[in-house]
Amino acid sequence: MPLSRRGRGSRLAGSRAATSSLPRATALSPKSAGRGALSISHAQLLTRRRHSSEQVPPESEPQADFRSGKWLQEPATGDARDSRQALRARMSSKHRICSQEEVVIPYAYDNDSGSVDLELSNLETIKKGSSSIELTDLDIPDIPGLHCEPLSDSPRHLTRQDPLNEAIVDKLIQSIQRGFSGELKGELEKLTFLGSLSSLSRALPYDETTESFIHSHIADIVHTLNVLVQEERPHSLSSLVRQEVFVTIADLSYQDVHLLFGSEDRAELFSLVIKSIITLPSVRTLTQIQEIMPNGTCNTECLYRQTFQAFSEMLQSLVVKDPYLENLDTIIKHLDPWLQSVKDHERERATASMTQVLKCLSRHLSLKLPLRFQRLGHLVALMALLCGDPQENVAEEAAESIHYLLHITLRLKYIIHDKKNQQNLKRALTKCREFLELYSSAAKCFYSCPFRIAQVFEGFLDSNELCQFIMTTFDTLKNLNHPCIQRSAGELLLTLAKNAESRFEKVPEIMGVICAQLSIISQPRVRQQIINTVSLFISRPKYTDIVLSFLLCHPVPYNRHLAEVWRMLAVELPNTTWILWRLLRKLQKCHNEPAQEKMAYVAVAATDALYEVFLGNRLRAATFRLFPQLLMTLLIQIHHSIGLTMSDVDIPSGLYTEQEVSSEVTPLCFAMQATKTLLLRTCCLQEFNIMEKNKGWALLGGKDCHLQGVFLLANALLERNRLLAQKVMYLLVPFLNRGNDKHKLTSAGFFVELLRSPVAKRLPSIYSVARFKDWLQDGNHLFRILGLRGLYNLVGHQEMREDIKSLLPYIVDSLRETDKKIVLSAIQILLQLVRTMDFTTLAAMMRTLFSLFGDESRRVLTICAQFLKWKLPQEVYSKDPWHIKPTEAGTICRFFEKKCKGKINILEQTLIYSKNPKLSVRRSAVLFVGLLSKYMDHNELRRMGTDRIEDDLRDLLCDPEPSLCIITSQTLLLVQMASAEPKPKQRVNWLQKLMGRSSA
Repeated sequence: MPLSRRGRGSRLAGSRAATSSLPRATALSPKSAGRGALSISHAQLLTRRRHSSEQVPPESEPQADFRSGKWLQEPATGDARDSRQALRARMSSKHRICSQEEVVIPYAYDNDSGSVDLELSNLETIKKGSSSIELTDLDIPDIPGLHCEPLSDSPRHLTRQDPLNEAIVDKLIQSIQRGFSGELKGELEKLTFLGSLSSLSRALPYDETTESFIHSHIADIVHTLNVLVQEERPHSLSSLVRQEVFVTIADLSYQDVHLLFGSEDRAELFSLVIKSIITLPSVRTLTQIQEIMPNGTCNTECLYRQTFQAFSEMLQSLVVKDPYLENLDTIIKHLDPWLQSVKDHERERATASMTQVLKCLSRHLSLKLPLRFQRLGHLVALMALLCGDPQENVAEEAAESIHYLLHITLRLKYIIHDKKNQQNLKRALTKCREFLELYSSAAKCFYSCPFRIAQVFEGFLDSNELCQFIMTTFDTLKNLNHPCIQRSAGELLLTLAKNAESRFEKVPEIMGVICAQLSIISQPRVRQQIINTVSLFISRPKYTDIVLSFLLCHPVPYNRHLAEVWRMLAVELPNTTWILWRLLRKLQKCHNEPAQEKMAYVAVAATDALYEVFLGNRLRAATFRLFPQLLMTLLIQIHHSIGLTMSDVDIPSGLYTEQEVSSEVTPLCFAMQATKTLLLRTCCLQEFNIMEKNKGWALLGGKDCHLQGVFLLANALLERNRLLAQKVMYLLVPFLNRGNDKHKLTSAGFFVELLRSPVAKRLPSIYSVARFKDWLQDGNHLFRILGLRGLYNLVGHQEMREDIKSLLPYIVDSLRETDKKIVLSAIQILLQLVRTMDFTTLAAMMRTLFSLFGDESRRVLTICAQFLKWKLPQEVYSKDPWHIKPTEAGTICRFFEKKCKGKINILEQTLIYSKNPKLSVRRSAVLFVGLLSKYMDHNELRRMGTDRIEDDLRDLLCDPEPSLCIITSQTLLLVQMASAEPKPKQRVNWLQKLMGRSSA
């Protein structure tokens, strides 16, 4: 187990002489480690000699206790030092490597112990709203006990000792070379090698031979140390080799020879030495192993504590001279997996080690630019989370780490700040001061609360460090063994997102981590905190589109975790409309583009997202406010989706790597779901019911009947909710000018139905009548139908009739259309306007109406007769084609010849249809031409001339249809006879004779 905080008052005793401020963790006294005399082996005596030290001056300063929050007074001396001095005296002289007094590495006083509260006196100069431009070192809050002592040129204050002579240096080199050759078989040989290497390191400052040897054999040293560590038993602790490896590395580090940085093999050695100590079984387990298999050499608990002490000292030696913080960065990299270990004792060891590193660094901080520390945000998040660790020892060690890390951060930010971010730093310092004042009387409460720590640190973290913080916090959510860590992570995320909402840059990466981790979070409270974090990002205009774009780039239908995000968005009321509007715009932009070969994937994804949002009903106020836009956009999406499958969608590459698109999933089903849910969530229950009863959803999704479904829904809305209908109508005024044809057709269909509303007469004619004029001339017959339908709805408003009359020529022209719907719509409008027409317009209309009588459509004929107030003969209603009912055809022709005489040239109008592509129409037209020429005034016929009629009939003699050729030949004969002879007194039914029938 790491050193107890209460036992650190005497930690300085028992190692090298302590005449400087160099921080070195020391072993707990044997009295604390375990009672009983130690059995000292020969190898241990050699090691004890290397650890012997001079007397350390006593200290009585109070120490910060993160466990109890009380001030402790502990004696500076301890029995560990006494035991080591005794060991040194008992060491056999034959095992000494040199007779000279050794150069010893000094230890530091623990004069940094004190209250964990930050000293606020130096912050008195920071005032809210300060106008000071220059930021000085006095603006940095100080921490009692962490006052940086003056540093000499060298990090070590060595005791005066004579240099090693040449013979001793040669002897040490020979000993080391024997180790390189692989002669390290037993523990004694290994310790001798390590001792020789450590002793030789002390000659580096003044001996060129030593310097040359060491630097030329770095690779050999690293390799040998690697082998020594690997040969140690991974699950037990029975030798001093590990401890001596740590001490040797530290000794060389103090001489600026770093065996753990720089190359791949050195990094491998660093990982190995950390693993060798961190992964040892817990102290309790080690003690149990010793009880089962006693080795008779030493107390295992005491040996462990001394080994861990040496490991901590090794790490500290790496940061004593680390002005660019690159060594700290590397240490964090290697300790990181152990700080997040699922094993409590591993996590505790790693945290205790990091605490000692940060403590040492904070006391010997001498920074220089450029700094190479790239993990500040990661470290802050990790230690803050560990402050909430379920293991009390881990939490207390982490709290102390935060104490030192805050001091380091303040100094670091002061060093790197420039004039551009000076005011930001001053604001952060002021905020830090306020928080620390708030918690100055409850330090333990502050350091044990992760989200309060986040509040203090966030002001000092730049955008990249904030991203590190978020990523690290999310990464800890995978720790399923400790729900409390998940809870802490959720609080941290929410706190940081609230306080630093405008300073994040890597939002897509953060969203990626959220989506990846959400599936492993089981606690409802934590899941909601994560979703709340997403909500905070998405509600800020700076990030809204970024977050939406990321969330929309997922397979549809969304999995249950992502669907939960859409449904459970927790956004403040003023921001709900903004979010829903931006999501809606993603869909609308797809409709504004020209028709593509494939539908954009974002259109399908946004439609499904709207469905999930409506289902969750968290943005209800915004849904009501944006109802007109939402409804029309979804109806347009339905139009675009008709007949499409997911294979017709431009799906981004790699999106469906883990699953195939279901054949049951179509763009249309998403659009239908969203539209239905929108109506239900906005209380349009009656409208929904009307659509259900009249099969309106099937009409909406039909290729040829989509507009009928649009008409039905528009009428239902107008009937049941006039206020909403009016809002939609006003929206559609500008909406009609946007988008592609499908966009315009659906919008126009809804718009023309809403013109039955009384408020439609308030619309300026430029938005109604003038628009319909353009539609009546449009090449798309659907727009012509909609134009006439809109005029018919407007003509019901008396105030609009004068404007509509200006379109009468276009309406009359519509009577000549071959589309029955267009003709019927035009006639319905004319019926409303006939009483207001002048004679010229009425005559033109009548001529056009009479021309319709050649149409085969009985329905059109009936409407025309009603319009003209004619009573048609019953033969008109025969369901058989005219050419097989010549008698009925003759009766009808006599009727028309009588009614139209002197009004229009009905014969010429009928002849127009002889060129119709439809056979039945051509056949009827030719038949009627023959019968009309027979019954009309022959003198009038001769006056008009029949040359053009005969020419047209001769062209039809070449038609491939035999029946048409026969009727044409007989009609041509009748026309020629009528134009050459007076009208006969007795009529002959020539067609009956032709068919072999008797005259009626």
